[in-house]
Amino acid sequence: MGGYEVTNACRGCLAHRCEDACRFGAISFDQNHVAHIDKSKCKECGACAKVCPYTAIISRRRPCENACKIKAIHMNDNKAASIDNDKCISCGACVYQCPFGAISDKSYILDVVDILKKSQNNQKYKVYAIVAPSISSHFTYAKLGQVITGLKELGFHTVIEAALGADMVADAESRELVEKGFLTSSCCPAFVSYLEKNFPDLVPNVSHNPSPMTAMSKYLKDRDPECKTIFIGPCTAKKAEVQKENVKPYVDVAMTFEELQALFDRNDIDITTLPENVLDNASYFGRIFARSGGLSDAVAQGLKEHGDTDFELKAVSCDGIEQCKVALIKKSKNLSDVNFIEGMACIGGCIGGAGCLTHGEKNKAEVDKYGREAFEKTISDAISMLK
Repeated sequence: MGGYEVTNACRGCLAHRCEDACRFGAISFDQNHVAHIDKSKCKECGACAKVCPYTAIISRRRPCENACKIKAIHMNDNKAASIDNDKCISCGACVYQCPFGAISDKSYILDVVDILKKSQNNQKYKVYAIVAPSISSHFTYAKLGQVITGLKELGFHTVIEAALGADMVADAESRELVEKGFLTSSCCPAFVSYLEKNFPDLVPNVSHNPSPMTAMSKYLKDRDPECKTIFIGPCTAKKAEVQKENVKPYVDVAMTFEELQALFDRNDIDITTLPENVLDNASYFGRIFARSGGLSDAVAQGLKEHGDTDFELKAVSCDGIEQCKVALIKKSKNLSDVNFIEGMACIGGCIGGAGCLTHGEKNKAEVDKYGREAFEKTISDAISMLK
């Protein structure tokens, strides 16, 4: 049934601390003093587990419940998992951790297929693939250049880095920070959603700059209004971001790396057999947005390039939604002097997104290595290419 259970580690101690801690009369003992929990009375507060000297009482919560750090998942009266959409931030942690595939993010993969098909090989309109910089740490079984070729085999006209949009954001966000004195980042839609739902007083401090995905898409559509833009990354929250009124005009569809692999498989494309293509649209700093701390490093670089040497950057990089919560609580209660909060809902940053290809540990070093391969070494170099 899940919830708190007494394991065979119970030693039948005479102190009965678990019974004393339980305010609901849910704990009883057999003739050997071994504790038992009455599930009909238990409120799953965890008080008994906290006081047990043998750690004999444990919580057997479902993987999705454990994964959801904002407590948006609970068990309903039928003991089935239920998501509270008023709390949910679409981070996809529950999707990632569910071992049964019982929770899924909404897929728009058919929309992608439809857009590619109706483009008539990019003759009717051009279809751009905007790939997240975290791509460097996900398709580890093939070379990045082969992934780019595979995207063109699928029918995309051009593959562009969202990291170039990140350069645009870092440039603008560093200027905005100097102007306002305190900002939180706006790049991670799950973080922004969490802030909006739990810290409304801090909403004015969220950067007014769009996410790199939106910035890059807007740039393309401003120059070619008929084109279609499809974002590809590890983030399930991007699908919710695309539905926002201020984003919808620029991004047509968002899909995950997992769905991209499905398209490769459906079209019998073995990317390991393909020649390499080139992807170089961004700077080192735009590319390292993919990992925790990268955005703060990019903002620091932006300040340097603008000559804002008098402004002292006091940044905190939040690696996962729990760290975001701590940073936001401190700032909301004036217990912190930080002036820039980089919020990343996923552990490790974007490379830990729910729509990734593997469940293993992601290598941040691969992101930095990918960044160092950029031809444009500064933010100014990268965005000057747009002009």
